[in-house]
Amino acid sequence: QVQLVESGGGLVQAGESLRLSCAASGRVFSIGVMGWYRQAPGKQRELVATITSGGITNYADSVKGRFTISRGNAAKTVWLQMNSLKIEDTAVYYCNADIQVSGTYGSQEYWGQGTQVAVSS
Repeated sequence: QVQLVESGGGLVQAGESLRLSCAASGRVFSIGVMGWYRQAPGKQRELVATITSGGITNYADSVKGRFTISRGNAAKTVWLQMNSLKIEDTAVYYCNADIQVSGTYGSQEYWGQGTQVAVSS
């Protein structure tokens, strides 16, 4: 019924930039918090950044000042602008959103399939 589809990952050198996109599709009635998480090999999934429907943002300390999360006017799309990338930013990045499906009550948490970001020296 609802899908989150990510795009924009890739291989870059340290210091370069990437922009990730995530779009919600399907029977979306409303979306609350949207966010990005990442999981590096052998590590647990961790929060990168979140943004509320009102535009309030929250960032992991490790990305503050380098990454910017934003949402589209229709609020069904979220972006993550990643600047000054470091080798330690290498991970699979996952989009996350609290979504109320049309015709239902309450919201559920949805995840995208993940997009690989690799940063080389």
